[in-house]
Amino acid sequence: MDLALAPETLARWQFGITTVYHFLFVPLTISLSAFTAGLETAWIRTGKEKYFHATKFWGKLFLINIAMGVVTGIVQEFQFGMNWSAYSRFVGDVFGAPLAMEALIAFFFESTFVGLWIFGWDKLPRKLHCACIWIVAVGTLLSAYFILAANSFMQHPNGYVIDPHTHRARLTSIVSVLTQNTTLVQGAHTLFASFLTGAALVVGVSSFHLWRAKRAGGASPGVGVSSGAGASGVGVSSGARASVAGSSAAEGVSGARASVGAGRSYDKKIGVMRTSLRAGLVLAVIAGMGTAVSGDALGKVMFQQQPMKMAAAEALWKTSSPAPFSIFAVGDVDKGHNTVELSVPGLLSFLAHDDFRSSVPGIDDVARREAAEYGGSPRDYIPDIFVTFWGFRLMMGFGMTSAAAAFVGLWTTRRRFWLAPRFRTAEDEVPRLMLTRHRELWPAATRWSWRIGILTMGFPLAANSFGWVFTEMGRQPWVVYGLMKTSDAVSPGVTTFDTATSLSVFTLLYAVLAVIEVRLMARYAKAGPVVDEQPPPPVTFTGLTARLAALAEPAGGDAGADGAGASGVAGASGASGGGRSGAGGAAGGDAGADGAGAFGEQAASGGGNSGAVVGAGRDPDGSDSAESDKPMIFAY
Repeated sequence: MDLALAPETLARWQFGITTVYHFLFVPLTISLSAFTAGLETAWIRTGKEKYFHATKFWGKLFLINIAMGVVTGIVQEFQFGMNWSAYSRFVGDVFGAPLAMEALIAFFFESTFVGLWIFGWDKLPRKLHCACIWIVAVGTLLSAYFILAANSFMQHPNGYVIDPHTHRARLTSIVSVLTQNTTLVQGAHTLFASFLTGAALVVGVSSFHLWRAKRAGGASPGVGVSSGAGASGVGVSSGARASVAGSSAAEGVSGARASVGAGRSYDKKIGVMRTSLRAGLVLAVIAGMGTAVSGDALGKVMFQQQPMKMAAAEALWKTSSPAPFSIFAVGDVDKGHNTVELSVPGLLSFLAHDDFRSSVPGIDDVARREAAEYGGSPRDYIPDIFVTFWGFRLMMGFGMTSAAAAFVGLWTTRRRFWLAPRFRTAEDEVPRLMLTRHRELWPAATRWSWRIGILTMGFPLAANSFGWVFTEMGRQPWVVYGLMKTSDAVSPGVTTFDTATSLSVFTLLYAVLAVIEVRLMARYAKAGPVVDEQPPPPVTFTGLTARLAALAEPAGGDAGADGAGASGVAGASGASGGGRSGAGGAAGGDAGADGAGAFGEQAASGGGNSGAVVGAGRDPDGSDSAESDKPMIFAY
């Protein structure tokens, strides 16, 4: 390795590793936030508990990803000052604007409202709580858009001028930076790819649970056994296999009840997974089509703005009219030609210009043109052909496979109720995503679609990674296309030891974070939804206002007997008067049995300090306290 290039090479490796790693969480955060918001909206509109349980389940996975995304994203901005200070000085006035907007606007929305969503389940009205997760979802979209606007400036710089005094890029139009066609098309492509990624995760996890249910025989533990059987089919029938009839009957009834309860929970969990699978498949199909259409539009834009990148992506050495689309190629980079090639004639011309006979410039012609414009040898402007060519194909291959798997899954899990009754079979009458205990009615195609969903769960993540490798490597040797080369962007004072040390530390740290992420995701995904949890009681805006008023009301003042105390808190029934304001307890005595506690919570019967209120003037043991003038302590 040339020591003069070592800092640049190591800095590029570091930025590439941290960027690809960070972008594993970004698409999942974008898609899961919107998916969770949609599920909570369905719960509020329909009142069905399955949507509530699905919201809580996918919300957990979303929170894991957003936490990891925040941690790994901070490193990205630090690197501009660590290893790329020359780049930051030159384009910081332009590049920093969308980054600042991302931090001040988008990240503010995400960080603020995600906290309200986490802790506001039983404290906020349901619609307001749902609005919080929708704001988080919008915040993730804005965050991604601002970052993509900054990256689009690197692909196609505009909205700037070079200051003749400072010799630095100066921003002239933030609107141009945010709305240029590169930003719009790349933003749409990334958005659809993100939803495809999240949908694949939903389909994969849901398929895993349904596949596991099929392996268990399609029946919940303990369901289908004789009356009086214990949980999981292990128990005793009433009066049978028992030496003592009375105890056996009691155990049998208890076991049967436990079995029924376990069966219902099991069926609820499978029901949640069925709903999630169907929703994930629909989302994956829509996102797959959107990714393909936006990808085609982005390719046409790149043919105009970065002809070298697209020529390298096709290993097209000579200008051709019409130009073939290369499916597979093995070439000699030094000699500049392909030795083995499998291609489709004219397809590249159509993809580039919607014309099968149009001309597409080759690598040699573009390299000579850029060398004449910017100086140097034509070979200096040719990117790594192997990485660009195969990165482009792996991106398309994994993405198209994911979309095709979604189509197959949606088709094989469809209901066929559109058939006339006399043409229906027993299989048609049963939902294809079924919740049935008759294994023979589980269609083989449906079971295969579950396996496909599990196997292809990570394909969109791979497509995203290879797509970014293609995007950034295909732009070389430019860090800002046509404006600044990568070799000129490295921090001048950084040594090989500095970059090697930071690269090693970040790689080790990210490996540890990867283990934590995988273990957390696998743990909660395999556990499935907690269907025994009951939805929180509705909170009205009136009740919320009363809570806030009660918190603002200072303690003190006497409340009348048998009446409501200050802040609208009811006094204890039977109190002889003189109770503390807001306490609801008897004066100087233990808390009453029948009164309502603070904020509508029922005080425990006969408890001196039973959960709701600790009364002033009495110690927990009932003795008088020397500090009887202390305010009451509410345990919310």
